[in-house]
Amino acid sequence: MKAVKLIATLFLVYVGIVIAFESLLGYFQPTRETTLVISTTAEDGTSNDRVLTRLGSNGQLYVAANHWPRAWYNRALENSNVQVTLDGEKGDYLAVPVTEEEHDRVSAENSLGMMFRILTGFPPRYFVRLDPR
Repeated sequence: MKAVKLIATLFLVYVGIVIAFESLLGYFQPTRETTLVISTTAEDGTSNDRVLTRLGSNGQLYVAANHWPRAWYNRALENSNVQVTLDGEKGDYLAVPVTEEEHDRVSAENSLGMMFRILTGFPPRYFVRLDPR
């Protein structure tokens, strides 16, 4: 019984760490030269901005949903017309879901570190290709 309590406590502490990490990352949205800002529009017309890491493969631009909170990803799939601010320049893009083969290639070329995966709770990873309009 003591072992079960210890495992349950460790699990709850881990879940708390993941929630805290994801919340702080979403709140602060740190930017650097490898990030971009994507503006997606919800069904009610409201626009939301999200800072994401830009990824590349075969000369094309991608972003990934690497976290459990992924409202921006769902909005981009619902309304594929998005705005992207990249290197200070804002432009119109089409958010295109990737094929399975494309997903595997982009994932292999842009792998995540183990510490990041641990801190985010091992969420599934989904990619979107951003095609200029």
